[in-house]
Amino acid sequence: MNAKIWLDIPNCCAPSDGLCTGGRPRPQDLRDAQAKGVRTVVNLCPPSEDPGYDEPALVRELGMRYVNIPIAGPADLTPENARKLAAVLTAADGAILVHCASGNRVGALFALKAHYVDGMPPAQAIAEGRAHGLKALEPAVRQILGA
Repeated sequence: MNAKIWLDIPNCCAPSDGLCTGGRPRPQDLRDAQAKGVRTVVNLCPPSEDPGYDEPALVRELGMRYVNIPIAGPADLTPENARKLAAVLTAADGAILVHCASGNRVGALFALKAHYVDGMPPAQAIAEGRAHGLKALEPAVRQILGA
């Protein structure tokens, strides 16, 4: 995990080596991710957001671990979900792809992880969230963090 991973997904970010964040991958994007060393795929979309293919099955078929932490909106931006993300990141063996539909929820959850798990002050946590894709949910994250 010592290289940036870039994929052809919406709003792709490579905030650190071995971590790629962004919007919903297509089947070929998952194949590309696997070829680039991704071993864990974290999907923040709730099951009701159908990507048009069986993402969990394809991820497993490609030999990667699939994790779903459903974040439908601001109500799901909780310290508990931030801790779930942190646990997955800590346990991952190899590179990781974390996605939602656009990358915005990814950035929001990373901001909460930065604050609640990593102990960053709110302003620094929001900057961390932006580096991971936070955009439209920033006002909600500011409210949650009291920033």
